Amino acid sequence: MDRIVYVHGSFVPEKQARISLFDRGFLFGDAVYEVTAVIGGQLIDNDLHLARLERSLGALDIPMPLSRREIETVQSVLLARNGLTDGLIYLQVSRGEADRDFLYPVGMRSTLIGFTQARVLTGTKAQREGISVGLVADPRWRRRDIKTTMLLGQVMAKQAARAQGFDDVWLVEDGLVTEGASATAHIVTADGRILTRPPSQATLPGCTQRALARLGAAHGIVIEERAFTPEEAQAAAEAFQTSASNPVSPVVRIGDRVIGDGRPGPLTRHLLALYLEAAGLAAGDMR
Repeated sequence: MDRIVYVHGSFVPEKQARISLFDRGFLFGDAVYEVTAVIGGQLIDNDLHLARLERSLGALDIPMPLSRREIETVQSVLLARNGLTDGLIYLQVSRGEADRDFLYPVGMRSTLIGFTQARVLTGTKAQREGISVGLVADPRWRRRDIKTTMLLGQVMAKQAARAQGFDDVWLVEDGLVTEGASATAHIVTADGRILTRPPSQATLPGCTQRALARLGAAHGIVIEERAFTPEEAQAAAEAFQTSASNPVSPVVRIGDRVIGDGRPGPLTRHLLALYLEAAGLAAGDMR
């Protein structure tokens, strides 16, 4: 059975979906996107994701294609039509279609597409055993706070790390870790504080990062927003990264250094359990 996707205002089988050759998302990467996790049939942190979508579009002067409520309806229909219980809903908004020119016409109509991806998000091997991350110089443009589709830098960084035997990669600029190629980087100090970058144009404001900050505040967990060096990361008691597609992934090796005892740390596991509980799942579902 064909997956049902959303394009040009209609729900169609994926094999029938078409985007114009002259869509600026294709020609220039002139587009933004959002990914929302679905766990147990429920959209997770969707309010944060749609707020970030609207912020990213505003930063690029791209009009919202639909109201937030209408976008939520699109997401609900995609969930229902595809019978999605666990996985992701992807949204992408481009500036629209126009003949190729660096300058875009005034009053363009933005293009919205959406699709689902079935994926196991809880109880994964990465959550049970942790992952390794390489360290790569950050190759991206300066406005990383906008969630654009210009992901070639991240693609190449991930490929380079994989070729060196790592599961993922953290990016480094001016002697400091910025973030993962598709995740927010966190470390835990010897005295139990969590360190993560503060909001700026250097990093994408993470929705899962914000959700964990709320949980941390509610449970007395100290989260300090400050940049840290690769050396601090390699000497950390624990490390982890967060994203919609992998909510809390323990990091057990950074570069050539094993973190802690090489297993997911207790605070990282506690945060994952709190996150799953907030999503309506018990810690026992982390199988």
